[in-house]
Amino acid sequence: MTRICTPATIDAAPEKSRLLLQGVQKQLGSVPNLFRVVANSPAALEAYLSQSGALAKGELDAPTRERIALAVAQFNGCGYCLSAHSYLAKRIAKLSDAEVEANRDGGSGDPKAAAAVRFAVRVTEARGHVTDADVQAVRAAGFNDAQIVEIVQHVALNTWTNYINVVAQTDIDFPAVGLRRAAA
Repeated sequence: MTRICTPATIDAAPEKSRLLLQGVQKQLGSVPNLFRVVANSPAALEAYLSQSGALAKGELDAPTRERIALAVAQFNGCGYCLSAHSYLAKRIAKLSDAEVEANRDGGSGDPKAAAAVRFAVRVTEARGHVTDADVQAVRAAGFNDAQIVEIVQHVALNTWTNYINVVAQTDIDFPAVGLRRAAA
């Protein structure tokens, strides 16, 4: 059971969040519980939607963004985000089951994607204090400075949603995926 209120309907959310939630419903066809929980703070919901929208227009493609989300959710132990991104990775980004599992383990079957995922995990575990070698490895795999910045921003945004959902104990409204220890 969630520790932070999850408004049951858009109309039950704070007034300033309702228009934003209507936009989520229009875009996704439903309003997942993450958005309902965050809607308790219209400012937080607006910030989350703005940042997500801006990053979706960035240089990283949807499969790379989902790979990062899976690795970060697994590392941070967020069952909600792991379940949501497993669903999105398979249905939207068209990643295979094997690729999703590899991403959860901090890798990928694709060498370039593996570098991005490894770097994202390294940023997460080192809390940003990566080495020169870490940056050189992701750059050597073909990522430019803008893409490296976006990887870090995706780590930050996914860590935030992981923390929100862990703190709130958000009810999972996607096919549930069990957490397991990430490979070191």
